[in-house]
Amino acid sequence: MHRKLTITLDEQVYEGLHQVIGRRRMSAFIESLLRPHVIETDLEAGYQQMAQDQDHETEALEWAEATCGDVGDETR
Repeated sequence: MHRKLTITLDEQVYEGLHQVIGRRRMSAFIESLLRPHVIETDLEAGYQQMAQDQDHETEALEWAEATCGDVGDETR
C-alpha cells in the first residue's frame, strides 16, 4: 500500500531532483534513500551474507591488517 506525502523542498533542490532523477521517478528515488533509515532490517542475515563474499572478506582483512601498523606509530 502506498501513501501520499506532501513535503516542502528548496526550489533549487527540487529543480536539481527534477533534472537528475526526473519527475516520474522522484518518489522511488526518495523512498530508496529513506528506506534503510526507517525500516528495520535483519542485520544478522545481512552480516552472514557479507561474510560469504570471500573477495570482500579478503579485501577487508588486508585493509584491517594494513591499518594496524598506523596505531603503533601514534604518540600518546
